[in-house]
Amino acid sequence: MSTPHPSRGLAGFIQRITASALGPYQSAVIRIGFSGTFLLFLLRELPHRHEMYGPDAPWRWDLARQLISGNQAFTTLMWSDSNLWFETVYALALVSSLLLMLGWHTRAVSVVFMAGVLSLQNRSIFMGDGGDNVIHLMAIYLTLTRCGQVWSLDARRARRRESAEYADQEAGGRRVPGEAAGIVLWVVLGAVLVGASVAGGLGGTVWLPLLLWCLWLSQGAWWAVNRYAPRNELRALLDVIANLAHNATLVVIMAEVCLIYATAGWYKIQGSRWQDGTALYYPLKLEYFTPWPALSDLLASSGVMVMVLSYATVIVQVAFPFTLFNRRVKNFLLGAMICEHAGIALLLGLPFFSMAMIAADAVFLPTAFLVWLGARVAAGRERVFRRRVRVPAPRAVGGGPEAPEPGGDGSHTLVG
Repeated sequence: MSTPHPSRGLAGFIQRITASALGPYQSAVIRIGFSGTFLLFLLRELPHRHEMYGPDAPWRWDLARQLISGNQAFTTLMWSDSNLWFETVYALALVSSLLLMLGWHTRAVSVVFMAGVLSLQNRSIFMGDGGDNVIHLMAIYLTLTRCGQVWSLDARRARRRESAEYADQEAGGRRVPGEAAGIVLWVVLGAVLVGASVAGGLGGTVWLPLLLWCLWLSQGAWWAVNRYAPRNELRALLDVIANLAHNATLVVIMAEVCLIYATAGWYKIQGSRWQDGTALYYPLKLEYFTPWPALSDLLASSGVMVMVLSYATVIVQVAFPFTLFNRRVKNFLLGAMICEHAGIALLLGLPFFSMAMIAADAVFLPTAFLVWLGARVAAGRERVFRRRVRVPAPRAVGGGPEAPEPGGDGSHTLVG
């Protein structure tokens, strides 16, 4: 019996991380989760947008400009203090969140989504509940992932293109559906990038302009190679680079989530209220964090329950990073953390923080579970959009009256 050579394992690992973009379902859930969370947040704050980020904000435009001149942050809201420009940026943030959630031209729209998140959050840095920091980071990471492989309009367009090319071999030289929109989007974003670079509107950091230019140029190169040399070696090289960027970003997201929980858990251990098991009691008695006072009072009245939940929170957060290589324990703790965030949303009135953390936790969800969940959602969608269409029954021989179909009522169900 021969012993596997160590180099073979290394070669297999290299092939695995370069041949495909790993975690397609996990990255799709992250895309949908964070864009949906930010979309719901913007919709909820739509009546208050001027007070939070606009001209009526307590943190005035001139104060924000002074702060940004020191921290060199990026925000398009510093390009102009006009109300029209603010409304435009807010509307673009809304639209990009919706389009990214649907997966329409995800590579370009993810950049617009990132610009919207950074623009609003950096304009008023004192707005947020902790979940905004996670969205801030994930919006940057999403630009480097291939998050539209599944559960997206991009994936559906790719399937239709493959079907058309299979049906007609000459379709390879034609313009595929959606290509014109992608070209226009690329040209518009390029013009904005050039103008912002010339005017110095990309902040004072080096990484952001470099990231934006690399993304824009690589997207143009990707389109040109796919258009004119789809079977060239350069196409394979671009695919390898995209896969490496995607897989490396997923690792960074995993490390980020582990760091968040480990830091939170170890800091809690140092607190005396967490040590004696009473920490959960105090936020349940704060009016600001009790949207359901009766429910909060009911939970706070049980000292045993408060102690169990306080200790369980610390144990789960500290232990989770150490259980990643044990699938069963990791999945159990992952479910416990998701339930914990659902409880925070319900009891403490922090829904967007909880949604952001659950979306971040999705990077560790098992693929089999996500495939099963997607199948259930698809089945539910088919039941909702199912239509019954009347099909004329065949006439009897000799032109007599219509005869019903055997065993039926003359109708046929078409699944939309």
